[in-house]
Amino acid sequence: MQVMTPRGPALVEIDEAADPRLLLVLTHGSAGSVDAPDLLAVRDAALAAGATVARVTQAFRVAGARAPGSPAKQDDAWEIVLGELRAGRERLPLVQGGRSNGARVACRTAKAVGAAAVVALAFPLHPPGKPERSRADELRGAGVDVLVVNGDRDPFGIPDAADAARLVVLPGENHDLKRDPARVGEVVTDWIMRYA
Repeated sequence: MQVMTPRGPALVEIDEAADPRLLLVLTHGSAGSVDAPDLLAVRDAALAAGATVARVTQAFRVAGARAPGSPAKQDDAWEIVLGELRAGRERLPLVQGGRSNGARVACRTAKAVGAAAVVALAFPLHPPGKPERSRADELRGAGVDVLVVNGDRDPFGIPDAADAARLVVLPGENHDLKRDPARVGEVVTDWIMRYA
């Protein structure tokens, strides 16, 4: 599925559950793709639990850019994509999320799109080596419950447990969360299905 935004087309891959109880929308990090191991593991586990899962390649990545640019423009484009995805699925509770930059977008737009909760994988608390440039306000400002899953070796930092509804820190994991993606899928699915 392609959705036109002011920043160009976004691409959406949808895996429909047979009898969906929830709509889970996921997106990538700045330079990543929707085929990241953790996103695929979350998709597989959530689909098996009865969630329809949409993975969104944002317009800036479709255009070949490695950086999202203005947060306001990124968020506007995201809201358009979510509006299209919700059409015909309004009865399903929405949980949205992503990895790294995608987690930030999900937090910033949660209220605007009517999300029940947010999944923040490898939330980039600050740029590596610059803890004074904290992004914790994005977590606190989500306005909905946020699950944060980070690795204990993430150079982007680990959010404080008080800034999320639930914080899970996985030992031995880095920012890519690819050491044990199935574990990431289990943690996320156990948590999101409470909103179904």
